[in-house]
Amino acid sequence: MIEFGQFYAQIAQSSLSRWLNVLPAQLEIWRSQEAHGLLPSWERVLDKLTIPESVTPALTDSVTIPAPETLSQGEKRKVENLLRSYHPWRKGPYNIYDFQIDTEWRSDWKWERLISHISPLKHRKVLDVGCGNGYHMWRMLGADAEFVVGIDPSSLFLVQFEAIRKLAGNPRNINLLPLGIEQLPALEAFDSVFSMGVLYHRRSPIDHLFQLKDQLVEGGELILETLIVEGNVDTVLVPPERYAKMNNVWSLPSVPALCRWLEKCGFVNVRCVDVSTTSVAEQRKTEWMTNESLAEFLDPNDPTQTIEGHPAPCRAVIIANKPFTNPI
Repeated sequence: MIEFGQFYAQIAQSSLSRWLNVLPAQLEIWRSQEAHGLLPSWERVLDKLTIPESVTPALTDSVTIPAPETLSQGEKRKVENLLRSYHPWRKGPYNIYDFQIDTEWRSDWKWERLISHISPLKHRKVLDVGCGNGYHMWRMLGADAEFVVGIDPSSLFLVQFEAIRKLAGNPRNINLLPLGIEQLPALEAFDSVFSMGVLYHRRSPIDHLFQLKDQLVEGGELILETLIVEGNVDTVLVPPERYAKMNNVWSLPSVPALCRWLEKCGFVNVRCVDVSTTSVAEQRKTEWMTNESLAEFLDPNDPTQTIEGHPAPCRAVIIANKPFTNPI
């Protein structure tokens, strides 16, 4: 069974200690009322994975876990088959032993688009909101972040993360909690907060921006990545029904509108550092994710449009800072 006691002990003597006023009760409710019905069977799969005696993951240019020298080919295939039982794998890729988890998303491409624009993560406490299975958290750790916390309510993403963490030797400074941002108190404890691929799923995007701001220390940095549309400061697409077959897309602002939202919420130094159209090479079906993907979400006669006739997915990375209350 996945336990969080180690995380509680870690934050007890840190700037995150006030989180303990609510966190244990929240996770008990998650376990008893909100966790996926398949979680017990997924945890049994997790129990079949063994922690290697010594392993040093390579996290700087990829997420790679080398195979222990004593591991046989049969044991490697067993690990691969166990991980395949966690289908679908959305974020990655992961290089595990002699095989690759070829995920739906080339999440490494997104990382490369933003890493040169953000503040160095060395010695920083980092929060990844809507982290999926934690791929970008591993890249944050590879960029020398001191402590990485991810939140995502999906039980499947949690067990995928825990499987990778177990194979990586159970490092203590990276943790995923099955929560949504709305469940976090105003911790004001993280130096960097990432929200990537979340904003358009929020009914109230402005509330989401304030929730992100509440997690940052003064002067802390927000890295926001989201779907956008072309237009001026007044342009916001509100899909009447679905967008790219997703029924939980509420709003797609233009870059100027999104920057205005951030400024309205009190962020400073707001700047757009990347705009990229999502390609079918970046998001696609694989053996590890056999469901529909981007190719099925686009108009087959016009790939610049979604199947519903909206502009095809285009994403922007916006960076902003929480101001100091009393700037020097």
